[in-house]
Amino acid sequence: MPRYEYICKSCSYNFEVQQSFSDDPLTTCEKCGGELRKVFGNIGITFKGSGFYKTDSRSSTTSAVAPTTTATETAPATTAEPAKTTTETASTPPAPTPSPASN
Repeated sequence: MPRYEYICKSCSYNFEVQQSFSDDPLTTCEKCGGELRKVFGNIGITFKGSGFYKTDSRSSTTSAVAPTTTATETAPATTAEPAKTTTETASTPPAPTPSPASN
């Protein structure tokens, strides 16, 4: 038989009781006579057999859903070195242009 957890809305008394599925839920607190509510917790589920894992399902050659991109994939790559401007790249003076020869 399953065990159910109850908590009193008035005095916060918390307790468990073993009840059959066909039994009516408890409504009054045994300590103060206040209203009870059931406490629902996490249920442990175990999947056994094939078909529950990613490797057990469809073949990897076709994909039903297009892959999504995240913000990190679409953002431009950053480097540790800042971008150089034209004044920084011109560290050497430009070569002088030859003057036209007079004939």
